[in-house]
Amino acid sequence: MSDNALYFDYAATTPVDERVIQVIVSCLGQSGTFGNPASSSHRFGQAARQTVELARQQVATLVGASAGQIIWTSGATESNNLALKGAAQAWCQRQGRAGGHIITSQIEHKAILDTAHYLQGQGFEVTYLVPDADGLITPEAVSAALREDTLLVSLMLVNNELGTVNDIAETGRRVRAHGALLHVDAAQAAGKLAIDLSVLEVDLMSFSAHKIYGPKGIGALYVGPRAEQRVLAQIHGGGHEQGLRSGTLATHQIAGMGSAFALAGEHLEQEIADTWQLNRRLCELLADVPGLVINGSREQRIPHTLSLTFTHLDLDVAALGQSLAFSSTSACNSASSAPSHVLSALGYDAQRAAQTIRLSLGRFTQAADIERVAGLIRDALRPAPFWAVAHA
Repeated sequence: MSDNALYFDYAATTPVDERVIQVIVSCLGQSGTFGNPASSSHRFGQAARQTVELARQQVATLVGASAGQIIWTSGATESNNLALKGAAQAWCQRQGRAGGHIITSQIEHKAILDTAHYLQGQGFEVTYLVPDADGLITPEAVSAALREDTLLVSLMLVNNELGTVNDIAETGRRVRAHGALLHVDAAQAAGKLAIDLSVLEVDLMSFSAHKIYGPKGIGALYVGPRAEQRVLAQIHGGGHEQGLRSGTLATHQIAGMGSAFALAGEHLEQEIADTWQLNRRLCELLADVPGLVINGSREQRIPHTLSLTFTHLDLDVAALGQSLAFSSTSACNSASSAPSHVLSALGYDAQRAAQTIRLSLGRFTQAADIERVAGLIRDALRPAPFWAVAHA
């Protein structure tokens, strides 16, 4: 990739904001806040604990939760595992038997799908909802799948490949009325749309720092009042984090996550407005490309993510990748050569999926970058074989 390559893969990961880096560094080294937050008998540990609790409040503030409802994890993948496995095991413990029913969808992140498959092997039944034509999982679809023994519904707020936004508010009302728990994967949502857990009927919500200009290796799980006694720990050894996640807390990473969430809250409305402006400009520049399809709902979406399929022209993905950082699949699928499971769920065959790219915009995307990326895409397009057009 060239030295002046454009970065349009913010959905995979974001660069750490320089202001966040300063906070992280302040927790390192002999002169930093390097103590163990669990060491309460001296000032080094006490200072680290204060840093951790400040960060906990910063995360909670952005999403409308209370600080005591935020549990630190190593990332959204661990948060998802804790939510699903923890809820399933707690259900078994209460019922005195294995089994139970879980609802999720075909277009979730692999951290959900693989965990659901694991739970199937443990005797649970899982329903995988099919998205509608707009790439959404509707509240009506969830209602139709609810059963007497449904213990948990797990859906993402923002789809990582399409940028579509599910109606979690209405889904939450329906799941709450049923009595099951609702878990929401919000890794792609925090900092990109407003979240208020004080009004949303959501019981568990997963977050990741590295999707919001914080460091990798740190995340959090919101545990609401209804879930407090309905989730079992998956990592044991000391009873940290209210007994839900043991292990010495990584003060520097936690401080970085808190700082990143605080910055997102300060600039949320302006960053959303700016990103919509960039999104609209990019769509304008590509509007006359024959057969271009923007995947997913045009109304229920965030502006940061665009999934584009080229149905009438052949996109030279390899050539484009020399000057542009983008995704031809989600990061969770990158280890496999199989087509995106999200696109497959939408009915795309391998050929059409291969002509689909995801562009994701972020905090450091400039107007000039939009002009350049449109030109690079046009330069990488060439006439498609006649049979490809015929079957588009």
